[in-house]
Amino acid sequence: MNFSLFFVHFTWFTVAFAILLPNAASAATEPKAQNSSSSVQVPDRLNPNPNPLQFPTKPEEVKIQGTVPISLAQALELAKRNNRDLQVAILQLERSRSVVREAQAALFPTLGINSNVTNNGNGFSNNSSQVSTSSTSFNGSAQLNYNLYNSGNRQATIRAAEEQLRVDQLNVESQSLTISLNATTQYYNLQQADQLVRINQSAVTNAQASLRDTQAREQAGVGTRFDVLQAQVNLANAQQQLTNAISQQRIARRQLATLLSLSQSVDISASDPVQLAGLWPQTVEQSIVQAFQNRPELQQYLGQRNISEQQRRQALSQLGPQVSLVGNYNLLDRYNDGVSITDGYSAGIQGNLTLFEGGAAKARADQSKADIAIAETQFATQRDQIRFDVEQYYAQLQSNLNNVQTSSVALNQAREALNLARLRFQAGVGTQTEVIDAENDLTRAEGNRVEAILDYNRALANLQRSVTSRASR
Repeated sequence: MNFSLFFVHFTWFTVAFAILLPNAASAATEPKAQNSSSSVQVPDRLNPNPNPLQFPTKPEEVKIQGTVPISLAQALELAKRNNRDLQVAILQLERSRSVVREAQAALFPTLGINSNVTNNGNGFSNNSSQVSTSSTSFNGSAQLNYNLYNSGNRQATIRAAEEQLRVDQLNVESQSLTISLNATTQYYNLQQADQLVRINQSAVTNAQASLRDTQAREQAGVGTRFDVLQAQVNLANAQQQLTNAISQQRIARRQLATLLSLSQSVDISASDPVQLAGLWPQTVEQSIVQAFQNRPELQQYLGQRNISEQQRRQALSQLGPQVSLVGNYNLLDRYNDGVSITDGYSAGIQGNLTLFEGGAAKARADQSKADIAIAETQFATQRDQIRFDVEQYYAQLQSNLNNVQTSSVALNQAREALNLARLRFQAGVGTQTEVIDAENDLTRAEGNRVEAILDYNRALANLQRSVTSRASR
Protein backbone atom coordinates (compact mmCIF):
# COMPACT_ATOMS: atom_id res chain seq x y z
CA MET A 1 0.00 0.00 0.00
CA ASN A 2 1.35 3.44 -0.95
CA PHE A 3 0.65 6.19 1.62
CA SER A 4 2.97 8.79 0.09
CA LEU A 5 0.18 10.73 -1.59
CA PHE A 6 -1.79 10.85 1.66
CA PHE A 7 1.12 12.33 3.60
CA VAL A 8 2.03 14.78 0.84
CA HIS A 9 -1.44 16.28 0.98
CA PHE A 10 -1.25 16.44 4.78
CA THR A 11 2.11 18.21 4.80
CA TRP A 12 0.71 21.74 4.66
CA PHE A 13 -1.57 20.97 7.63
CA THR A 14 1.36 19.70 9.68
CA VAL A 15 3.63 22.64 8.85
CA ALA A 16 0.94 25.20 9.57
CA PHE A 17 0.07 23.54 12.86
CA ALA A 18 3.73 23.41 13.93
CA ILE A 19 4.10 27.14 13.21
CA LEU A 20 0.98 28.05 15.15
CA LEU A 21 1.83 26.05 18.27
CA PRO A 22 4.79 28.19 19.53
CA ASN A 23 2.82 31.39 18.94
CA ALA A 24 -0.15 29.98 20.83
CA ALA A 25 2.03 28.98 23.74
CA SER A 26 3.70 32.39 23.97
CA ALA A 27 0.37 34.20 23.74
CA ALA A 28 -1.23 32.02 26.40
CA THR A 29 1.61 32.22 28.93
CA GLU A 30 1.12 34.80 31.65
CA PRO A 31 3.97 36.08 33.80
CA LYS A 32 4.08 34.15 37.05
CA ALA A 33 4.33 35.72 40.47
CA GLN A 34 7.90 35.98 41.64
CA ASN A 35 8.69 34.38 44.98
CA SER A 36 11.34 36.54 46.54
CA SER A 37 14.04 34.58 48.31
CA SER A 38 14.31 35.38 52.00
CA SER A 39 17.54 35.67 53.96
CA VAL A 40 15.82 34.58 57.18
CA GLN A 41 17.26 31.27 58.35
CA VAL A 42 14.75 28.78 59.78
CA PRO A 43 15.67 25.48 61.47
CA ASP A 44 14.80 22.55 59.22
CA ARG A 45 13.25 20.54 62.04
CA LEU A 46 10.46 23.10 62.31
CA ASN A 47 9.18 22.30 58.82
CA PRO A 48 6.32 19.77 58.61
CA ASN A 49 6.21 16.53 56.68
CA PRO A 50 5.99 17.41 52.96
CA ASN A 51 3.22 14.85 52.50
CA PRO A 52 -0.05 16.70 53.25
CA LEU A 53 -1.91 13.40 53.71
CA GLN A 54 0.47 12.07 56.37
CA PHE A 55 -0.88 11.84 59.90
CA PRO A 56 0.66 10.32 63.05
CA THR A 57 -0.62 6.98 64.31
CA LYS A 58 1.58 6.50 67.38
CA PRO A 59 1.81 8.60 70.56
CA GLU A 60 5.58 8.98 70.24
CA GLU A 61 5.10 10.63 66.84
CA VAL A 62 3.26 13.57 68.41
CA LYS A 63 5.30 13.79 71.60
CA ILE A 64 7.07 17.15 71.93
CA GLN A 65 10.80 16.47 71.62
CA GLY A 66 12.01 20.01 72.32
CA THR A 67 11.24 23.72 72.29
CA VAL A 68 12.84 25.96 69.68
CA PRO A 69 12.97 29.74 70.26
CA ILE A 70 12.10 31.71 67.13
CA SER A 71 12.01 35.38 66.25
CA LEU A 72 9.11 37.25 64.68
CA ALA A 73 10.96 37.32 61.35
CA GLN A 74 11.33 33.53 61.44
CA ALA A 75 7.65 33.14 62.33
CA LEU A 76 6.66 35.24 59.32
CA GLU A 77 8.95 33.23 57.04
CA LEU A 78 7.49 29.94 58.31
CA ALA A 79 3.97 31.28 57.79
CA LYS A 80 4.70 32.14 54.15
CA ARG A 81 6.31 28.76 53.55
CA ASN A 82 3.90 26.46 55.32
CA ASN A 83 0.51 28.10 55.73
CA ARG A 84 -2.01 25.93 53.91
CA ASP A 85 -4.49 28.72 53.20
CA LEU A 86 -1.79 30.53 51.26
CA GLN A 87 -0.86 27.32 49.46
CA VAL A 88 -4.48 26.88 48.38
CA ALA A 89 -4.58 30.47 47.11
CA ILE A 90 -1.41 29.85 45.07
CA LEU A 91 -2.89 26.65 43.61
CA GLN A 92 -6.03 28.56 42.65
CA LEU A 93 -3.80 31.10 40.91
CA GLU A 94 -2.08 28.34 38.92
CA ARG A 95 -5.46 26.94 37.96
CA SER A 96 -6.52 30.36 36.67
CA ARG A 97 -3.39 30.52 34.52
CA SER A 98 -4.48 27.28 32.87
CA VAL A 99 -7.98 28.69 32.36
CA VAL A 100 -6.47 31.68 30.53
CA ARG A 101 -4.45 29.38 28.29
CA GLU A 102 -7.60 27.36 27.59
CA ALA A 103 -9.52 30.50 26.64
CA GLN A 104 -6.71 31.78 24.42
CA ALA A 105 -6.69 28.47 22.54
CA ALA A 106 -9.89 29.66 20.82
CA LEU A 107 -7.76 32.17 18.87
CA PHE A 108 -6.35 29.33 16.78
CA PRO A 109 -7.91 26.78 14.42
CA THR A 110 -8.51 23.16 15.32
CA LEU A 111 -7.01 20.43 13.18
CA GLY A 112 -7.91 16.75 13.32
CA ILE A 113 -7.28 13.63 11.30
CA ASN A 114 -8.99 10.25 11.22
CA SER A 115 -8.56 7.09 9.15
CA ASN A 116 -9.86 3.57 8.91
CA VAL A 117 -9.06 0.33 7.09
CA THR A 118 -12.03 -1.93 6.27
CA ASN A 119 -12.44 -5.35 4.72
CA ASN A 120 -15.69 -6.30 2.98
CA GLY A 121 -16.71 -9.87 1.97
CA ASN A 122 -19.67 -12.16 1.13
CA GLY A 123 -19.83 -13.93 4.47
CA PHE A 124 -18.90 -17.33 5.92
CA SER A 125 -21.54 -19.63 4.31
CA ASN A 126 -20.47 -22.95 2.67
CA ASN A 127 -22.43 -22.38 -0.54
CA SER A 128 -20.00 -23.75 -3.12
CA SER A 129 -21.91 -22.21 -6.01
CA GLN A 130 -21.10 -18.72 -4.76
CA VAL A 131 -17.61 -17.35 -5.33
CA SER A 132 -16.17 -15.83 -2.16
CA THR A 133 -14.87 -12.31 -2.80
CA SER A 134 -13.52 -9.66 -0.45
CA SER A 135 -11.95 -6.23 -0.73
CA THR A 136 -9.87 -4.05 1.57
CA SER A 137 -9.93 -0.28 1.49
CA PHE A 138 -8.30 2.62 3.32
CA ASN A 139 -10.15 5.87 4.01
CA GLY A 140 -8.55 8.96 5.59
CA SER A 141 -9.60 12.54 6.14
CA ALA A 142 -8.38 15.75 7.74
CA GLN A 143 -10.60 18.51 9.09
CA LEU A 144 -9.73 22.13 9.76
CA ASN A 145 -12.13 24.40 11.66
CA TYR A 146 -11.70 28.02 12.57
CA ASN A 147 -14.22 30.31 14.19
CA LEU A 148 -14.01 33.51 12.16
CA TYR A 149 -16.61 35.53 14.05
CA ASN A 150 -18.76 34.79 17.09
CA SER A 151 -20.17 38.21 18.00
CA GLY A 152 -17.49 38.89 20.64
CA ASN A 153 -17.88 35.66 22.63
CA ARG A 154 -14.25 34.62 22.21
CA GLN A 155 -12.83 38.00 23.28
CA ALA A 156 -15.20 38.17 26.26
CA THR A 157 -14.20 34.66 27.39
CA ILE A 158 -10.50 35.51 27.23
CA ARG A 159 -10.94 38.80 29.07
CA ALA A 160 -13.06 37.16 31.76
CA ALA A 161 -10.35 34.53 32.31
CA GLU A 162 -7.65 37.23 32.45
CA GLU A 163 -9.67 39.21 34.99
CA GLN A 164 -10.13 36.08 37.10
CA LEU A 165 -6.38 35.52 36.96
CA ARG A 166 -5.85 39.08 38.20
CA VAL A 167 -8.41 38.55 40.98
CA ASP A 168 -6.60 35.39 42.08
CA GLN A 169 -3.26 37.21 42.03
CA LEU A 170 -4.76 39.84 44.31
CA ASN A 171 -6.18 37.06 46.47
CA VAL A 172 -2.70 35.61 46.95
CA GLU A 173 -1.47 39.04 47.99
CA SER A 174 -4.40 39.52 50.35
CA GLN A 175 -3.94 36.05 51.86
CA SER A 176 -0.23 36.70 52.35
CA LEU A 177 -0.94 39.97 54.17
CA THR A 178 -3.63 38.39 56.32
CA ILE A 179 -1.43 35.43 57.22
CA SER A 180 1.44 37.76 58.11
CA LEU A 181 -0.91 39.75 60.35
CA ASN A 182 -2.21 36.59 62.03
CA ALA A 183 1.31 35.28 62.60
CA THR A 184 2.40 38.64 64.02
CA THR A 185 -0.61 38.81 66.32
CA GLN A 186 -0.12 35.23 67.53
CA TYR A 187 3.56 35.94 68.14
CA TYR A 188 2.65 38.95 70.29
CA ASN A 189 0.14 36.76 72.14
CA LEU A 190 2.92 34.29 72.85
CA GLN A 191 5.18 37.08 74.06
CA GLN A 192 2.45 38.26 76.40
CA ALA A 193 1.91 34.72 77.71
CA ASP A 194 5.66 34.36 78.32
CA GLN A 195 5.76 37.66 80.16
CA LEU A 196 2.77 36.74 82.30
CA VAL A 197 4.58 33.58 83.35
CA ARG A 198 7.66 35.62 84.23
CA ILE A 199 5.62 38.21 86.13
CA ASN A 200 3.70 35.60 88.08
CA GLN A 201 6.91 33.72 88.87
CA SER A 202 8.27 36.97 90.25
CA ALA A 203 5.04 37.43 92.23
CA VAL A 204 5.45 33.95 93.72
CA THR A 205 9.05 34.76 94.66
CA ASN A 206 7.94 38.01 96.33
CA ALA A 207 5.12 36.21 98.17
CA GLN A 208 7.56 33.56 99.40
CA ALA A 209 9.92 36.27 100.68
CA SER A 210 7.05 38.01 102.49
CA LEU A 211 5.98 34.73 104.05
CA ARG A 212 9.51 34.10 105.33
CA ASP A 213 9.66 37.61 106.81
CA THR A 214 6.27 37.15 108.48
CA GLN A 215 7.19 33.78 109.93
CA ALA A 216 10.48 35.19 111.24
CA ARG A 217 8.65 38.06 112.94
CA GLU A 218 6.18 35.61 114.47
CA GLN A 219 9.00 33.49 115.86
CA ALA A 220 10.66 36.63 117.23
CA GLY A 221 7.46 37.54 119.01
CA VAL A 222 6.86 40.78 117.13
CA GLY A 223 4.46 39.34 114.56
CA THR A 224 1.07 37.70 114.66
CA ARG A 225 -0.47 34.49 113.37
CA PHE A 226 -2.88 36.60 111.34
CA ASP A 227 0.02 38.14 109.38
CA VAL A 228 1.34 34.65 108.62
CA LEU A 229 -2.05 33.47 107.38
CA GLN A 230 -2.35 36.53 105.16
CA ALA A 231 1.06 35.82 103.64
CA GLN A 232 0.17 32.17 103.08
CA VAL A 233 -3.07 33.08 101.32
CA ASN A 234 -1.23 35.62 99.18
CA LEU A 235 1.34 32.95 98.21
CA ALA A 236 -1.40 30.46 97.32
CA ASN A 237 -3.13 33.03 95.12
CA ALA A 238 0.16 33.86 93.37
CA GLN A 239 0.86 30.16 92.74
CA GLN A 240 -2.60 29.69 91.28
CA GLN A 241 -2.14 32.64 88.93
CA LEU A 242 1.23 31.20 87.89
CA THR A 243 -0.39 27.85 87.09
CA ASN A 244 -3.01 29.58 84.93
CA ALA A 245 -0.30 31.63 83.19
CA ILE A 246 1.69 28.49 82.34
CA SER A 247 -1.46 26.92 80.87
CA GLN A 248 -2.09 30.01 78.72
CA GLN A 249 1.54 29.94 77.61
CA ARG A 250 1.19 26.34 76.38
CA ILE A 251 -2.00 27.23 74.52
CA ALA A 252 -0.37 30.27 72.90
CA ARG A 253 2.57 28.14 71.75
CA ARG A 254 0.32 25.53 70.15
CA GLN A 255 -1.83 28.21 68.50
CA LEU A 256 1.19 29.73 66.83
CA ALA A 257 2.58 26.31 65.91
CA THR A 258 -0.74 25.40 64.28
CA LEU A 259 -0.83 28.65 62.33
CA LEU A 260 2.71 28.06 61.08
CA SER A 261 1.97 24.38 60.25
CA LEU A 262 5.05 23.21 62.14
CA SER A 263 6.36 19.70 62.70
CA GLN A 264 4.28 17.51 65.00
CA SER A 265 7.11 16.92 67.50
CA VAL A 266 8.45 20.46 68.00
CA ASP A 267 7.27 23.29 70.21
CA ILE A 268 8.31 26.93 69.95
CA SER A 269 8.87 29.95 72.16
CA ALA A 270 9.32 33.66 71.47
CA SER A 271 12.94 34.82 71.38
CA ASP A 272 12.36 38.52 70.64
CA PRO A 273 12.31 40.91 73.62
CA VAL A 274 9.12 42.80 74.37
CA GLN A 275 9.63 46.28 72.97
CA LEU A 276 7.94 48.79 70.70
CA ALA A 277 7.90 47.53 67.11
CA GLY A 278 8.27 51.00 65.61
CA LEU A 279 6.52 54.30 65.01
CA TRP A 280 3.90 55.18 62.42
CA PRO A 281 5.13 58.22 60.46
CA GLN A 282 1.93 59.24 58.62
CA THR A 283 -1.15 61.17 59.63
CA VAL A 284 -4.50 59.44 59.71
CA GLU A 285 -5.58 61.23 56.50
CA GLN A 286 -2.45 60.12 54.64
CA SER A 287 -2.96 56.58 55.92
CA ILE A 288 -6.56 56.47 54.64
CA VAL A 289 -5.57 57.62 51.15
CA GLN A 290 -2.69 55.14 51.01
CA ALA A 291 -5.02 52.34 52.10
CA PHE A 292 -7.45 53.17 49.27
CA GLN A 293 -4.57 52.97 46.81
CA ASN A 294 -2.96 49.78 48.13
CA ARG A 295 -5.64 47.48 49.48
CA PRO A 296 -6.01 44.46 47.14
CA GLU A 297 -9.61 43.90 48.26
CA LEU A 298 -10.79 46.99 46.39
CA GLN A 299 -9.08 45.84 43.22
CA GLN A 300 -10.63 42.40 43.66
CA TYR A 301 -14.14 43.85 43.65
CA LEU A 302 -13.29 45.84 40.51
CA GLY A 303 -12.01 42.63 38.97
CA GLN A 304 -15.25 40.84 39.87
CA ARG A 305 -17.18 43.68 38.26
CA ASN A 306 -15.12 43.31 35.06
CA ILE A 307 -15.68 39.54 35.05
CA SER A 308 -19.44 40.04 35.28
CA GLU A 309 -19.30 42.56 32.44
CA GLN A 310 -17.50 40.06 30.20
CA GLN A 311 -19.99 37.36 31.18
CA ARG A 312 -22.80 39.70 30.14
CA ARG A 313 -21.16 40.10 26.73
CA GLN A 314 -20.74 36.35 26.45
CA ALA A 315 -24.45 35.87 27.05
CA LEU A 316 -25.50 38.48 24.49
CA SER A 317 -23.07 37.09 21.89
CA GLN A 318 -25.28 34.01 21.60
CA LEU A 319 -27.88 36.21 19.91
CA GLY A 320 -25.44 37.42 17.24
CA PRO A 321 -24.24 35.72 14.06
CA GLN A 322 -21.69 32.91 14.26
CA VAL A 323 -19.34 32.46 11.29
CA SER A 324 -16.73 29.71 10.94
CA LEU A 325 -14.35 28.41 8.29
CA VAL A 326 -14.50 24.67 7.58
CA GLY A 327 -11.99 22.71 5.49
CA ASN A 328 -11.96 18.99 4.76
CA TYR A 329 -9.63 16.71 2.82
CA ASN A 330 -10.41 13.03 2.03
CA LEU A 331 -8.68 10.22 0.26
CA LEU A 332 -9.74 6.65 -0.56
CA ASP A 333 -7.69 3.68 -1.72
CA ARG A 334 -9.22 0.26 -2.48
CA TYR A 335 -6.49 -2.34 -2.76
CA ASN A 336 -5.99 -4.57 -5.83
CA ASP A 337 -8.71 -2.88 -7.88
CA GLY A 338 -6.37 -1.44 -10.46
CA VAL A 339 -7.42 2.10 -9.58
CA SER A 340 -5.04 4.63 -8.01
CA ILE A 341 -5.79 6.53 -4.82
CA THR A 342 -8.69 8.94 -5.13
CA ASP A 343 -8.85 12.09 -3.06
CA GLY A 344 -10.93 15.22 -2.72
CA TYR A 345 -11.39 18.28 -0.63
CA SER A 346 -14.02 20.75 0.46
CA ALA A 347 -13.78 24.22 1.93
CA GLY A 348 -16.42 26.67 2.90
CA ILE A 349 -17.80 29.16 5.34
CA GLN A 350 -20.64 28.31 7.68
CA GLY A 351 -22.85 30.79 9.40
CA ASN A 352 -25.81 30.63 11.73
CA LEU A 353 -28.01 33.05 13.58
CA THR A 354 -30.32 32.20 16.45
CA LEU A 355 -33.69 33.79 15.80
CA PHE A 356 -35.43 32.69 18.98
CA GLU A 357 -34.23 30.82 22.07
CA GLY A 358 -36.84 31.68 24.65
CA GLY A 359 -34.99 34.62 26.21
CA ALA A 360 -32.28 32.51 27.90
CA ALA A 361 -29.41 34.69 26.69
CA LYS A 362 -31.13 37.88 27.82
CA ALA A 363 -31.80 36.30 31.22
CA ARG A 364 -28.12 35.37 31.60
CA ALA A 365 -27.15 38.91 30.66
CA ASP A 366 -29.53 40.29 33.31
CA GLN A 367 -27.93 38.00 35.89
CA SER A 368 -24.53 39.43 35.02
CA LYS A 369 -25.89 42.97 35.28
CA ALA A 370 -27.07 42.16 38.79
CA ASP A 371 -23.61 40.77 39.59
CA ILE A 372 -22.09 44.03 38.37
CA ALA A 373 -24.31 46.02 40.72
CA ILE A 374 -23.44 43.67 43.58
CA ALA A 375 -19.70 44.11 42.98
CA GLU A 376 -20.09 47.90 42.91
CA THR A 377 -22.02 47.84 46.19
CA GLN A 378 -19.45 45.56 47.81
CA PHE A 379 -16.70 47.90 46.60
CA ALA A 380 -18.37 50.83 48.36
CA THR A 381 -18.87 48.79 51.54
CA GLN A 382 -15.25 47.65 51.53
CA ARG A 383 -14.05 51.21 50.94
CA ASP A 384 -15.93 52.42 54.03
CA GLN A 385 -14.67 49.47 56.06
CA ILE A 386 -11.08 50.23 55.07
CA ARG A 387 -11.43 53.81 56.27
CA PHE A 388 -12.93 52.63 59.57
CA ASP A 389 -10.11 50.09 60.03
CA VAL A 390 -7.44 52.73 59.51
CA GLU A 391 -9.11 55.20 61.86
CA GLN A 392 -9.74 52.52 64.49
CA TYR A 393 -6.19 51.17 64.58
CA TYR A 394 -4.70 54.65 64.35
CA ALA A 395 -6.67 55.67 67.45
CA GLN A 396 -5.61 52.49 69.24
CA LEU A 397 -2.00 53.15 68.27
CA GLN A 398 -2.04 56.63 69.81
CA SER A 399 -3.79 55.57 73.01
CA ASN A 400 -1.53 52.56 73.52
CA LEU A 401 1.55 54.73 73.03
CA ASN A 402 0.32 56.96 75.85
CA ASN A 403 -0.39 53.86 77.93
CA VAL A 404 3.20 52.66 77.45
CA GLN A 405 4.52 55.92 78.85
CA THR A 406 2.07 55.92 81.75
CA SER A 407 2.66 52.27 82.64
CA SER A 408 6.44 52.74 82.60
CA VAL A 409 6.15 55.50 85.20
CA ALA A 410 3.70 53.41 87.25
CA LEU A 411 6.04 50.41 87.18
CA ASN A 412 8.93 52.42 88.64
CA GLN A 413 6.62 53.83 91.30
CA ALA A 414 5.31 50.34 92.19
CA ARG A 415 8.85 49.00 92.64
CA GLU A 416 9.77 51.90 94.91
CA ALA A 417 6.53 51.49 96.89
CA LEU A 418 7.22 47.78 97.48
CA ASN A 419 10.73 48.50 98.76
CA LEU A 420 9.37 51.13 101.14
CA ALA A 421 6.59 48.83 102.35
CA ARG A 422 9.08 46.08 103.15
CA LEU A 423 11.39 48.48 104.96
CA ARG A 424 8.48 49.83 106.99
CA PHE A 425 7.30 46.32 107.81
CA GLN A 426 10.79 45.18 108.84
CA ALA A 427 11.17 48.32 111.00
CA GLY A 428 7.87 47.58 112.71
CA VAL A 429 6.10 50.73 111.53
CA GLY A 430 4.22 49.09 108.64
CA THR A 431 1.82 46.19 108.25
CA GLN A 432 1.84 42.96 106.28
CA THR A 433 -1.24 44.15 104.43
CA GLU A 434 0.73 47.10 103.04
CA VAL A 435 3.42 44.73 101.76
CA ILE A 436 0.88 42.43 100.11
CA ASP A 437 -0.89 45.36 98.49
CA ALA A 438 2.43 46.70 97.23
CA GLU A 439 3.33 43.29 95.78
CA ASN A 440 -0.01 43.06 94.00
CA ASP A 441 0.41 46.60 92.69
CA LEU A 442 3.84 45.70 91.29
CA THR A 443 2.44 42.60 89.58
CA ARG A 444 -0.36 44.65 88.01
CA ALA A 445 2.06 47.41 86.96
CA GLU A 446 4.38 44.92 85.23
CA GLY A 447 1.43 43.27 83.50
CA ASN A 448 0.00 46.65 82.45
CA ARG A 449 3.30 47.71 80.89
CA VAL A 450 3.70 44.47 78.94
CA GLU A 451 0.07 44.67 77.82
CA ALA A 452 0.46 48.32 76.75
CA ILE A 453 3.56 47.55 74.66
CA LEU A 454 2.05 44.51 72.99
CA ASP A 455 -1.29 46.26 72.41
CA TYR A 456 0.67 49.02 70.69
CA ASN A 457 2.48 46.44 68.56
CA ARG A 458 -0.82 44.76 67.67
CA ALA A 459 -2.38 48.07 66.69
CA LEU A 460 0.70 48.87 64.57
CA ALA A 461 0.50 45.48 62.84
CA ASN A 462 -3.21 45.96 62.14
CA LEU A 463 -2.62 49.47 60.85
CA GLN A 464 0.14 48.23 58.55
CA ARG A 465 -2.20 45.51 57.27
CA SER A 466 -5.00 48.05 56.76
CA VAL A 467 -2.70 50.30 54.75
CA THR A 468 -0.64 47.41 53.30
CA SER A 469 2.51 49.39 53.89
CA ARG A 470 5.89 48.05 52.89
CA ALA A 471 6.69 47.37 56.53
CA SER A 472 3.97 44.72 56.66
CA ARG A 473 5.21 42.75 53.66
